[in-house]
Amino acid sequence: MPRWLQLAMRTSILRRSATVGIVVGTVLVAINQGDRLIAGLPPDWVKALLTYCVPFCVSTYGSVTALLGQEAGSDGAVAARKITDGRPL
Repeated sequence: MPRWLQLAMRTSILRRSATVGIVVGTVLVAINQGDRLIAGLPPDWVKALLTYCVPFCVSTYGSVTALLGQEAGSDGAVAARKITDGRPL
């Protein structure tokens, strides 16, 4: 299993990312679909699900990048390039 995936599956990272996803996702759903909800219409469930997934993924990516940077003794930019270039870590 790649190192970045091992880090992403840590309980502490998953818990933090889930919290961020729930809080930020709820605010974004309220902003983006508030008019539908106020009108008594159901939300667009696909968009709502994606609205929660995006902050979860961003938080996870940030945490993993920071940890990889710490392990490598560098800033997170080096670790981010390794993840996005697809090179083995």
